[in-house]
Amino acid sequence: MYKNKTIIGIITARSKSKGLPKKNIKLLAGIPLIARTIQQAKKSRYLDKLIVSTDGIEIAEISCLYKADVPFLRPKRLAKDKSSSVDTLLHALDWYKKDNIYFDIIVLLQPTSPLRTAEDIDNSIELLFSKKAKAIVSVCEAEHHPYWANILPKNGSMKNFLSVEIKNKNRQSLPIFYRLNGAVYTAFSDYFIRQNGFFGDKTFSYIMPKERSVDIDTELDFKFAELLCRKT
Repeated sequence: MYKNKTIIGIITARSKSKGLPKKNIKLLAGIPLIARTIQQAKKSRYLDKLIVSTDGIEIAEISCLYKADVPFLRPKRLAKDKSSSVDTLLHALDWYKKDNIYFDIIVLLQPTSPLRTAEDIDNSIELLFSKKAKAIVSVCEAEHHPYWANILPKNGSMKNFLSVEIKNKNRQSLPIFYRLNGAVYTAFSDYFIRQNGFFGDKTFSYIMPKERSVDIDTELDFKFAELLCRKT
């Protein structure tokens, strides 16, 4: 609880992954990937409830082993490749609503961002109030500046790849760009429901360092995260 507001943390973890099979339970520096998110979430000073929403029995068992609640198995319709994380979170809120249990604030924690800390979770919640925001989304500085990126025609020509304005400019003279890092999404529940997601006029950023912003989607991402884990 923070400022008399009840807060639920929800870890979303599907059992199937095309890019990296079984990645949510794959061992990262000795422990299951999802366990790293659970461990940090359990250290948060403000989360009143921590649950895992999953369709996988093995994920559920591992989550329980690391002391996270798994109050239900997610319906298969919410565990497909194109299933929305918004619908998954709304399902979790509705599951508690049927027992007249409500949470003022919802915090989405994706297990594929294993390097976020309890401090990041709590900072996001505090920022929600200090900014007088309705939602906070974590970001980090983009590794590759988007000004140096473009689409290519079929013949591979670089003729119009760079705009005239940025030719011969160095990186230091360009504005800083940020990307979503997938680590922490925080919002007042009513705002989340009304916006059908975390983004709206009252959404602000929480900036995280690159070294805690690895978002695992591929085997290469996983190896990089493991390297960072072993350095800490």
